[in-house]
Amino acid sequence: MTTSIKTATNSSKDIWDAQQYMRFGNERLRPALDLLAYVPEQEPQLVVDLGCGTGNVSALLKARWPAADVLGVDSSANMLAAASAAVPECRFAHADLNQWRPDGLLDVIYSNVTLQWLPDHPTLLPRLLSLLQPGGWLALQMPAMQDTPLRQVQVELANSPQFAPYLGKVKQQPGILSAEDYYDLLRTRSSMLDIWETTYLHTLSGEDAVANWAAGTSLRPYLDAMPDDRREDFRAAYAEKMRAAYPQRENGITLLPFKRLFIVAHV
Repeated sequence: MTTSIKTATNSSKDIWDAQQYMRFGNERLRPALDLLAYVPEQEPQLVVDLGCGTGNVSALLKARWPAADVLGVDSSANMLAAASAAVPECRFAHADLNQWRPDGLLDVIYSNVTLQWLPDHPTLLPRLLSLLQPGGWLALQMPAMQDTPLRQVQVELANSPQFAPYLGKVKQQPGILSAEDYYDLLRTRSSMLDIWETTYLHTLSGEDAVANWAAGTSLRPYLDAMPDDRREDFRAAYAEKMRAAYPQRENGITLLPFKRLFIVAHV
């Protein structure tokens, strides 16, 4: 294991807003590119982008492996509609990521900022490895932000007397395991295993930049669950606490340290 510090299930209601998510598209894309760079050169036939979202990473996978059949899988019809329109050279499928299985064994499973939404990683990750043919690769990255104000304040507000009556049924995002736990889980199932953590220092522009960042990802389930006439109250309360936790600099920039965990496994 190497460590470096560089300073969902389906639902009848689709909560994911593709336009809001891509508001910080460049910042969200950089870790995906870093992960892709660690997958060695090869000529895969079937590549799956698990949790493909708007398809921007599916397009990168197709560019990396033009001869491959690239399939994007996601549980959000909203995201998939954007992906299908933007990346017609790839195929896309709507599925519950906890239940989806391919028709045959895969060469590459790539997952960018998705698996943190799924529970029971001690079962999930070995299952994903079992979907690969011998010589296949699993490459994934997830936010490791559960102990930061970005995530903790969401839970605190959801449990507060002001908002708890509306948010009691919102499922909390499962916490990911430690790098060491993933190593113990995957080392005997992989012929090669590389795990590392990187903290990106994002420079965000505009007012309430951190709240706007979160509104495209981890804050989304809370916003969606709030009644229309109370949604802005919740967002304003969260934005106020984010301004205190991540103050805007004199030049108008807000710095957001964002830690991510990467795993690349070869079977």
